[in-house]
Amino acid sequence: MQLMRGLVQLVPAFAIVAGCANNAPSTENKATSAQVSSAQSPAQSPVERGKYLVMIGGCNDCHTPKKLGPNGPEPDMARELSGNPSTEKLAPVPAGLIAPDKYLAVVNNHLGAWVGPWGVSFALNLTPDKATGLGSWTEDMFMKAIRTGKHQGAGRPILPPMPWNWYRSMTDEDLKALFAYLQSLPPINNPIPDPLPPDKIPR
Repeated sequence: MQLMRGLVQLVPAFAIVAGCANNAPSTENKATSAQVSSAQSPAQSPVERGKYLVMIGGCNDCHTPKKLGPNGPEPDMARELSGNPSTEKLAPVPAGLIAPDKYLAVVNNHLGAWVGPWGVSFALNLTPDKATGLGSWTEDMFMKAIRTGKHQGAGRPILPPMPWNWYRSMTDEDLKALFAYLQSLPPINNPIPDPLPPDKIPR
């Protein structure tokens, strides 16, 4: 009798366990639905993928000139990724402003010219203009530049604030897509000067 009562008490527990087991998501079902979803969504072209990477990577923050909008400065997409405007003169930077107890860096209104202990760096023209942008670069040069932190993959160091040391972790496919998007932009002639050493900071 006691054995019978014990078995009766176990029945609800077995029912709960069985119910949970039946409600547990199937790994097989998950995989199948992911495959169906993947098959239904069209694959991105390299240019589309590159545009997505430009947007989430914040490239417009420094490489696109700014214009004043209702909420303050905003990227001027008519000049997308054309670099720091060469027509605008740098404002003088007071001596002693950049110091351990003051400022690490100061930046112009376009976020395209940065002044720090390294001197002055200018956001590059990333459009495919042959004379002033990436029009004369190869895909290999671009990839090496991001991987090594060297201009054109073999030249001078790429200076702050360019976060190449983070971007170098991107896959080859993503770097190629990024270059494909940059090459698809309208070329804009905007010559970017070489960086200035600390003793050439405008005063």
